[in-house]
Amino acid sequence: MVTGQHRRGGAAVAAMTVAGVVAMTAGCAGGGVSGGAGEAAADRPGRQAASVRKAADALLAAGSSKARTSMEMAAGGTRVTIRGEGGYDFGRRMGHLRLVLPKDPSGADEHRPITELLAPDALYMKNRGAGVPDDKWVRVDSTTLDDGNLVTGGATDPLTAAELLRTATDVRFVAEQDLAGTRVWHYRGVADIARAARTASPFARGALAAAAKGFAREAVPFDAYLDEAGRLRKVRHRFSYVNQGRTVAVASTTLLYAFGEPVVLTLPPKGDIYDGEIGT
Repeated sequence: MVTGQHRRGGAAVAAMTVAGVVAMTAGCAGGGVSGGAGEAAADRPGRQAASVRKAADALLAAGSSKARTSMEMAAGGTRVTIRGEGGYDFGRRMGHLRLVLPKDPSGADEHRPITELLAPDALYMKNRGAGVPDDKWVRVDSTTLDDGNLVTGGATDPLTAAELLRTATDVRFVAEQDLAGTRVWHYRGVADIARAARTASPFARGALAAAAKGFAREAVPFDAYLDEAGRLRKVRHRFSYVNQGRTVAVASTTLLYAFGEPVVLTLPPKGDIYDGEIGT
């Protein structure tokens, strides 16, 4: 299948990472902030929702971090996982990830890693799509995607994931625990994509407004793990995504660590952007 990169809706999404992988497999079967997590333990239930809702502010205060991502999809009885690693500059609202796609159902590892650059309202991808020259990037306007790029790129933008938590409701404390050597407070609740499109920071509203129209359910269950400074160390969202008339369950997990580490990235120049047709 071949689609133009600027087309809206299921056709454009199908040309990108998540839908392409699902179709393939299914066919075969730093600084502290007030009100942080340390103040919101089990004996302070009135502060739990407030701490989770402030997670995006805590990340902005931290400046930057390294990131690991995992996106699990289930469709047609088949489950696949896309993994990524990189860094994110919260101040610039930009990041980079190197994504590793699952092996072909035959067992052959034929997929090159995808390089992604995350920017406000846009996603840049290299090594994605048949017919794209090796030295060219594909640029996608995330406000034209049915999911606002919450799942299309194979990873959820870390800051957008935190922005979703501004609408957290039914928040409850689960446990105080160790996460990779860091003491964290684990909370569980539900976010609302449509409400986030109205109340999130301005940079995220366009993509979230698109997602509010494209997901099967606006309610997004989540698990959030905050450290003593209120910074989001881990977040897991469970989305219900519609692709070609079929509902796909998507669980997106983001791990953040090494806060304050410099993140160096430059968006590709216009001449390096491919504007031809893209095959899956």
